[in-house]
Amino acid sequence: MTDMATLGLVFVFGLVVGSFLNVCIYRLPLGQSVAWPGSRCTSCSRALAWFENIPVLSWTVLRGRCRTCQTSISWMYPAVELLTGVLFVATVAVYGLTPLAAVRVIFACALVVLFFIDYEHQILPNVITLPGIVVGVICSVFLAPGWTSSLLGVVIGGLFPWAVAEGYARIRGREGMGMGDLKMFAMVGAFLGWPLVWVTLIVSSVLGIVIGGTALVVSRRGMETRIPFGTFIAVAALVCALWEARVLALYESALAGYMRWAGLV
Repeated sequence: MTDMATLGLVFVFGLVVGSFLNVCIYRLPLGQSVAWPGSRCTSCSRALAWFENIPVLSWTVLRGRCRTCQTSISWMYPAVELLTGVLFVATVAVYGLTPLAAVRVIFACALVVLFFIDYEHQILPNVITLPGIVVGVICSVFLAPGWTSSLLGVVIGGLFPWAVAEGYARIRGREGMGMGDLKMFAMVGAFLGWPLVWVTLIVSSVLGIVIGGTALVVSRRGMETRIPFGTFIAVAALVCALWEARVLALYESALAGYMRWAGLV
């Protein structure tokens, strides 16, 4: 068990990291450096003072507006910071202060960035997914899920969705899933291994059908509506990462039940 004081420090550290993730979310789609220049107002370009960069607190005190030009500051900034802090605490609560917890935290940060970029721009930057695959495999040499499961996860996460997307494109004559989604699945497989990438595929597909299907019905554009599928992948992968044992138990139970129903056992 991790004491509350430690979890409090972890939460604060998560808020600080979340502030950096906001920089990544804003600048990566624009092709800008995440290291330079320092934080500034996106409207008037004034460099922010240190007291305007305090996670959550600064946004609250400033009432969500720039101190100089009074331009509205998106609610997503404190939301990303709070979410990152919560994910840090949840990960340490599950895995303790261990090397595996550090790897899971890195994975969670990548998913947060991908979630919000895909939500806003419908893109999943290679600068996150491709290095993520490499980092996931390297870490799995020393920690769970092990390098064999990690490599299988990369293959399954990349090839199976590609086969489905290719079949859809040939049948319908248009792209159903972007290459960014395939690379993101491969990254999930690298970090979580092949059993959990299957679960991520299933859960994200269900979320896509339910939530995305509703959006298609409600939207005036109908079938032309673009669905940020990476957001569903991120949610499903986070669930698998934080509740790994329970998710695998449910998956194995459901699989065994289906095999009995189908007369395969």
